[in-house]
Amino acid sequence: MRRSLLMLSLTISVLLAGCNSEAPPPAGKPAAAPAAAQPPAPSFDEQFADLSKRWLDGSFKLSPVNATQAGDHRFDSDLDDLSAEGRQRGLDFSKGMLAELGKIDRTKLSRENQIDYAILLNQVKSDIWSTQTLQGWAWDPTIYSQIAGGALYTLMAREFAPLPDRLRSATARMEKLPKLFEEMHANLDPNRVPKIHAETVAKQNKGVLSLVDGLIMPHAKELPDADRQKLEAAAATLKKAVEDNQTWLDKTLVPNAKGDFRLGQKLYDEKLAFALNSPMSRQEIKKRAEAALESTRNEMYGIAKQVLAGKKKAPPTPDNPSEEQKQKAIQAALELAYAERPARDKVMSTAEAALAKATDFVRAKNLITLPDAPVKIIPMPEFQRGVALAYCDSPGPLDKNLDTFYAVSPIPDDWTQKQVDSFLREYNTRSINELTIHEAMPGHYVQLWHSNKYPSVLRAVLGSGSFVEGWAVYAEKVMADSGYLDNDPLYHLVHLKWDLRSIANAILDQAIHVDGMSEADAMKLMTVKTFQEEREAAGKWTRARLTSAQLPTYFVGWQEHLDLRKDVEKREGDKFDLKAYHDKVLSFGSPPVRYVRELMLDEPIQ
Repeated sequence: MRRSLLMLSLTISVLLAGCNSEAPPPAGKPAAAPAAAQPPAPSFDEQFADLSKRWLDGSFKLSPVNATQAGDHRFDSDLDDLSAEGRQRGLDFSKGMLAELGKIDRTKLSRENQIDYAILLNQVKSDIWSTQTLQGWAWDPTIYSQIAGGALYTLMAREFAPLPDRLRSATARMEKLPKLFEEMHANLDPNRVPKIHAETVAKQNKGVLSLVDGLIMPHAKELPDADRQKLEAAAATLKKAVEDNQTWLDKTLVPNAKGDFRLGQKLYDEKLAFALNSPMSRQEIKKRAEAALESTRNEMYGIAKQVLAGKKKAPPTPDNPSEEQKQKAIQAALELAYAERPARDKVMSTAEAALAKATDFVRAKNLITLPDAPVKIIPMPEFQRGVALAYCDSPGPLDKNLDTFYAVSPIPDDWTQKQVDSFLREYNTRSINELTIHEAMPGHYVQLWHSNKYPSVLRAVLGSGSFVEGWAVYAEKVMADSGYLDNDPLYHLVHLKWDLRSIANAILDQAIHVDGMSEADAMKLMTVKTFQEEREAAGKWTRARLTSAQLPTYFVGWQEHLDLRKDVEKREGDKFDLKAYHDKVLSFGSPPVRYVRELMLDEPIQ
């Protein structure tokens, strides 16, 4: 239509020019050439597409480690610059993008671009806020340790390019890593650094060398002599820099770290809004989580009554129990589940068996379209340990046909037998089944495979944590509701205990960072109210102090997924098809669930 109107406009212009009453030019003098037709102004969708590309290019250039992770390998030899000058460049870039976004009328964009616009706007504002207001670069040393480890791990973990090319990139990054340590020393103010952050990085620091020794140096012989010598020199220099950094961490940062790990209400609420991009407020999250905590414990008590019936020395299970009776009955039933646990060195093989079982079940029940790309269970890299027990590491959205890793942290060699027993009680055989559902099948692995097929690179790079984590918790419920291990009530008891973990995460995060929850109260919430073992709870206490606004993503996303499915089922009635629903929900990438809702229910994009 636009092309026809343009041609009509040009035809009218020519006809009008032929009616011009001016005298013809003098003989022998050529007539003036007609003005060239101007191309139509780009549409708002075209303007936004251009802006999105420039934001992706600029952000990847500013953060080469994230670029490698995402699958953009133009900057594989570069490293993030956290110097004052580097931070200013990033700030100027984000402010420029914000100004350009303000010139685009979002209401004139397609529905899909309206969503991408909102996601990008949230990210740009978050980046500016993080640099200017939160200022993690000045008090959070884990930022530097994650860049250092990620810089090498992302190059060597997957075969996205020939090995010699990746080794050359690793050499270039190793040469730059000593400067990153210098930036850390210059930027961090010990008076603002929390002790837990300083101590954690002091433990992680040498993990960089384990990457060098384990993933890089064994392949040095693959390089020509000149490149190999350069690699060896870079490794030697990095080793000295890591040792010097360790001395600085042990002698300067850790002893003088006096910062408060609690964000406080203002910073926390602002960060939570950026992290979740959800209509749920902190107050609503707390209200829903506390209600879910009570209802889930009641459901667990019902199962406990069933499995304890007729057992000798079982605690009483009256119809109207006191809180103490409820606690003892649930704990006694869980003890039956804890009795079946893997040996210390069999955690990963147990996870592999659980993955095969869950995959067969999902396929048999036709719950969702399954990936055509593999997933591998691997030991968690050392530099990543200390925050979470396991995670799913999917290839970046720009990397195609590469492996997904389901990383599990080995039991530390220095743990006492008591600590090991506590860990394996928490990660008993049934729990490993639940963990595998969450991280792999049909959780993160399946969801991220679907997400990476969505054509918007911007949306893939800026995937919503609450959508992703919420889906994984939702997937646990789908499996339980569909009859997974249906003849095993103890599995369903453990499944509900995992629900309690997500619920506790949401309560814990804001209670610590806003309400000043003590370690004793945090441990009570985890070990008593939600039945977590001491090792799991101790790790979560550490994680909650090191991070903020991430732990609620599990509960918030889970609740949003449940709300959405309920509303779609209500609308479709008997026509509702679970597999079709799952495939469609995951077909939009990983945007905040609020936007999937608007697309699924044909609501206005907010």
